[in-house]
This record gives sequence, structure tokens and C-alpha cells, in this order.
Amino acid sequence: MKNIYYEIILSLSLLLSVISCSEETSELQEEPEKSQSEEIQEGLNYSPETPDADNTLTVIFKAGKSSALYNYIGDVYIHTGVVEEGVWLYVPGEWTENLEKCKMTAKSENVWEITFSPSIREWFNSGETAINKLGIVIRSSDGSKKGIEEDSFIEVTDNKYTAFQPAPIIEQTMPAGTVEGINISGGSSVTFAFYDKDKNGNHKDFAYILGDFNNWTLANDGTSQMYRDNSAGCWWITVENLDPAKEYRFQYYTGTKDGDVIRLADAYSEKILDPDNDKYIPESTYPSSEMVYPEKGIGIVSTFKINKDEYSWQNNDFKIKDMDNLLIYELHLRDFTSTSDLNGAMSKLDYLEGLGINAIELMPVQEFDGNDSWGYNPCFFFAMDKAYGTKEMYKRFIDECHNRGIAVLFDVVYNHATGAHPFAKLYWDSKNNKTAAENPWFNVDAPHPYSVFHDFNHESELVKTFVKRNLKFLLDEYKIDGFRFDLTKGFTQRQCNESNASDYDENRIAVLKDYYDAIHEANENAVVILEHFCCDKEEKELADYGLKLWRNGNNAYCQSGMGWQDDSGFEGIYTGTNDMKFGGYVSFMESHDEERTAFKAKEYGNGDLKTNLANRMKSMATNTAFFLTVPGPKMIWQFGEMGYDVSIEENGRTGRKPLHWEYLNDQYRKKLTETYTMILKLRNELPQLFSSDATFRWEVSESYWEGCRNISIESIDGKKLFIVGNFTTEEQTSSAQVPSGWSGYYNFISAEQVSNVAGTQPTVAPHDFVIYSNFLVNN
Repeated sequence: MKNIYYEIILSLSLLLSVISCSEETSELQEEPEKSQSEEIQEGLNYSPETPDADNTLTVIFKAGKSSALYNYIGDVYIHTGVVEEGVWLYVPGEWTENLEKCKMTAKSENVWEITFSPSIREWFNSGETAINKLGIVIRSSDGSKKGIEEDSFIEVTDNKYTAFQPAPIIEQTMPAGTVEGINISGGSSVTFAFYDKDKNGNHKDFAYILGDFNNWTLANDGTSQMYRDNSAGCWWITVENLDPAKEYRFQYYTGTKDGDVIRLADAYSEKILDPDNDKYIPESTYPSSEMVYPEKGIGIVSTFKINKDEYSWQNNDFKIKDMDNLLIYELHLRDFTSTSDLNGAMSKLDYLEGLGINAIELMPVQEFDGNDSWGYNPCFFFAMDKAYGTKEMYKRFIDECHNRGIAVLFDVVYNHATGAHPFAKLYWDSKNNKTAAENPWFNVDAPHPYSVFHDFNHESELVKTFVKRNLKFLLDEYKIDGFRFDLTKGFTQRQCNESNASDYDENRIAVLKDYYDAIHEANENAVVILEHFCCDKEEKELADYGLKLWRNGNNAYCQSGMGWQDDSGFEGIYTGTNDMKFGGYVSFMESHDEERTAFKAKEYGNGDLKTNLANRMKSMATNTAFFLTVPGPKMIWQFGEMGYDVSIEENGRTGRKPLHWEYLNDQYRKKLTETYTMILKLRNELPQLFSSDATFRWEVSESYWEGCRNISIESIDGKKLFIVGNFTTEEQTSSAQVPSGWSGYYNFISAEQVSNVAGTQPTVAPHDFVIYSNFLVNN
């Protein structure tokens, strides 16, 4: 019995053991195996860990939950290049060009892989370029999603080709008279110099020049290494035995011993070559044969020619007749004609001359980033943007304007520059995508609230010298007649915000007066206009010094043009309202920066203005009669004279706008244009009516909405005008009488002699106006 019990107990024990082992085995079997994707870390992975340029490299990307590619089911591509001197080279395709070569293989959910084979060097077809770093972006097929928002980089070992090793600095004084930039003094030699001394007095460890003259070769044999002149803060070199008739291309190569190397174009270049944008410029605008980019260039390249192409000016003695009677047409070359260039603008000069303007203000034409722009993103200030034409075309356009009695003003942007400007690139904080704290030309952040791009330190002597040199160059080289300065409120180093940025700033005033003096030293007849919008005290001080200030009447004229009384008073555009110096304001109903009055009337007009084109154009003409007859310089935004009613926001605020030259075939729009022509002709032929000696009276505040608004003008030689306008939706009888005692009465617009109007109170139709005069302008 004892043995039986023992056997039973042993059997039960074995059974329990088997059951226990079975349960443990079952638990082990239920635990899932880790997949390959789980072993891969989120983000960018690559193998081997130490890539070699002459071996394969596998790049794996795993999208985590925070990635834009998480759970993405479409095709994924790699955008990659060999990074040299901060530039991506040998990039296989454009951003959204879906090459099979760059397509990544989906390995599992949220994991993609690609192999550079048979080697990194052969995959990129990079030739003899040393490969030390790759730039990587993982993107969706349409380019709208990135696996990692910021660019990624992989360090690579290259045992076949090594990066250039710079020689120790050679210190030597620059030749007498050398200035920053390209120094051409005749003969066959040129001296190049660029400034390099940061706020702390430090400079780069080396500087070289690469160009057609040394086969774009870095060498320590005296052909490319630049000397250092510490007292001048410059690197410099003289290149000899050049062909005076040949156009040469070149760049500066500079950096630090730790590998922070960049290529720079010369900030004083009069022509640059841009590999990313030049290829899109039409042949008719700028011949491609004159924009051949060097095979060994990286980024923007400078050019020069010892014997510059000379332009034979036809008009060498043009000057503005009366700065207080400027009738300016603000013109954007891109949106003015179908060719979007100077050729197109030239073809419309007959029209502009016939319209009666006496000045054209070109929106910024100095080299800006890209080709399609308003131009307020400048990158090179001495070069004219090739998207509008050649240097010769700019000069020919200006010359032809002068032959027609039309001044040409450049809209210039000295508040800021883009990161493509050499001064910005030289001291750059790549981590924060800003100019570095030690940059001697730029603020890291603008002290004012209006900045875009990178804000110049306007109290820096380096900046002042650069700007003044550029102003003189533009006046001398292109014979322009003055400037409109963009965003001069920003010419300050005072920390400010929206509430106090307009407050009186004596340092800002000093900077602007300094620039004005430099301009008048180069051309005493040049006009200077500021987009300032600061307090009256500051604007009056600048006007007393000789500068002119933009005066924005857009809101009031939009209100009146829409037929709404609120905020419709015109008083603000006249210097007599606040004792501003006569002629100190350049006033406008519209500018490039404001909504179009005709568009607002079409969208928000009172009564039938939304639907009745005839009445809408009458309303625009009545606005014009109460704008162009106000003394002082005036500015018209292009096509305002046709009642252009496409919103400023069409295709994006700064985007390309549709052309409507066919407006001139419409009877109502044509009548509006004729109103402009009549009054502009009056201002040109009888400027005494709009001089400081004339007597000017007006009743144009909100309170004169009912009973019509009116203006009366009398010149010292007895010429008289009386203007009555009805901005309401109902017929109105004027509360003011037509003056008595004139020698004769004419309806100025219809050119008809009228009788029995002296002492009467005219009745005016809705949105309409009438001008009585004691003279007629010759047809």
C-alpha cells in the first residue's frame, strides 16, 4: 500500500509539473516577436554608421507619431545632395520631381528605405568633388509633407579626395585708393576687396578668389589666395593680365579652419548670375548668351568687365521742373504689360505721356530673390534685376522717359535685405536662420515691429557708407531723378512697438538727413520721397529739410468712392490742413500697398454702385476731381485711371495681377481716363493754379456730404476753378455758390462755354461732379 500511494503521489506531481510547464510555454508563445520596424529608431537611420564615399549607404526613415508622414500611404522620395560650402550639389531632381532613382521602398508600416549604390560617389555622379556631408529630406510625392521638418545631415568619410587646405594668412596693405568691391582702374588688372571684421573685431581664417581668370581653382600659389589688410578690415587681391573686353565671372571663398566655408558674390556687383532663377528669364527680356553660369560656380556669381559696355545717352540735361507739382505714376513692371519687362513698359510710353504724368516711380528694380516679386526682398543693390531687362534696357527706358519730359524715380529698399545678401551670409546663424549676433551690418532682430527679412543696423557707419555709395551709383550710372525710400519708419535702433514706433526719433531723422545730403551732393535736383508715416513733428522737420513724405488718402477715397459718408473727409492730404511745408506731402488715393478704390466700390458700394459700371466710373472720376486738383505732388497707382477693379488680394497680395488694357475700349472707363488726362494736362500747362502763391479753399469734410463738396482755386494771374462734387446716391443741390465776377464761364470737362451760372447753386447728379473755369486748356 505504501508503494502504491507513493506512485500515485509521484504521478500527480509529474502531472502538475507538466501542466505548469505547458502554461509557461503557452505564455511564451503568446508574446509577439519584435518586428524589424520596432527595432528601428524613429527618425533618420543609416548603415553603416561611418559612411564611406566609395561604399554603399542605406538610409532608413521611420515616421513617428509627430511626423507629417506618420500613417502616410503614398509614395515617399528622398531629396538629397552633396553639401559643400553650405550648398547642396548634385541634387538628382527638383523638389517635386519624382525620379525613380529617389523613390524609397516601403519596408513596413511607417518605414521606408533607400540604398545609394554601387557607392555614394557613383550614385550622385559627383566626380572629383570631395564628399564629406550629405543633406537629406524625406518627403511625400507632392512635396507637401516632410518626414522631419528640418533638413538632416550625414557625415561621410572620403579617402579618395580631400577638401582644400588653406595656407596661413599673408598680411599686406591694400593699394592706395582701393575701396570695397571691384576696383577697375583701366589697363588689364583689377583689385578685389571685401570687408570682413565682425562686431568683436574678429575675421575669417582665410579668403580666396575663384573665377574665370584662374580656372576656378583654389591654390596657394598666389593666383587665388587673398591678402589681409587688418587696418582696413579687408581681404584683397589684384588680378592681372585680364582681357579688357571680356566679361569675367567670380566668387569669394572664405571661412574658418573648423570647416565653416562659404562662397560669396561681391556685394558691389553690377550684374550677378543666379543658377536657380536666371534660366526662367525669357530670351526676349535678357539673352541667355549673356547669362552663362560657370560650371564650377556654387550659388550666386558676380561678373565684371574692365571695358564696360557704354550707353550713349540722348538726354544729358534733364531735370525736374517743379518738385511741388510732381504727377507720379507708380508702376510695377511685372504687372504692367504682357511681357512683364522694360520692353513692354517702353511700348506704353506714348500712352503715359498722353495721360499727362510727369514722373514714373518704378517699384524696386534692384536684384531681388527670385524673378516674380514686388521687389521688396532685395539681395544685391548695385545690380538691376535681370527679370526686367538688361542694363542697356534700363538706361534706354530712362533716356526715353527724359526725352518725353518724364522723370524716373527708383523705389529703394534699405530697411532690410534677404539672406542672399553677401553681408548677411558672411556672418550667419544657420541654426536660427538669422544674421548672427556678431554681424556688423545687421540686427539679429529688428527693434521695430515692421521688419521683414533681415534688418539693417541703420546707425552702423558700415551701413551708412554702403547706402550712400549705392545712392550715388544709381544717380550717376542710370541718371535717375530721385528716390522713394521704403519703410523709413524702420530706420531706427530704438526699441519700439506699434504704439510708439511713430514717435519722434532724432537719430532716425539724422540718418535720413545724412542720406538726403549724399543724394544732393551727387545730384542737387534729385527728389527724395519717404514712406514714413510718423508723427507730424518728425515729418515736418524732414519736409523742412527738403524731403517729401507719402500721404495716404486711400481710406477716405475708398469711402467716398463707395458712396459712404463715414471717414470720407479729404482734409488729410493737403499740407494747409496742419501747416506742413507746402509740397511736403506726396498724396495718393491708391498705391501698390492699398486696396483699389474701384474694387471696393464694386464689392461694397452704396446703392447701385455694385452693379452699375457707369455710375461706378462716375464715382471714380469725382474722386479724381477732388484729388488731382489739390495742390502738391500727387501719385497715381497704375491703372487707377481706368478704374481697375481687381483686388490687391487677387492671387495673393504680392501675386501677379491680370492685365486689362481692354478697359480703354469701354466707354465708361475711357471717360474716367479722359478725366485724368484733362486734369493732369491742366496741372502741367497751368502749374500756377497749384503753386503756393495760388488761393486754395475747400469744403471736403464729412459734414459737407449733403449739399455737395466744393473746391475753389485762384492763381495770382487770375485763372480760376470752382469744383462741385456729389458723392451721395441722390441728386444734390450745392450749398456753395458758383463765384461771381468772372470774365467768362466754362464747363472745364466738356470745354463748353456756359452762361447764367454766376451766383447759382449747381444741381449735381449722384456720383458726379462739375468744374467751372474762366479759361480753357488748349487741346
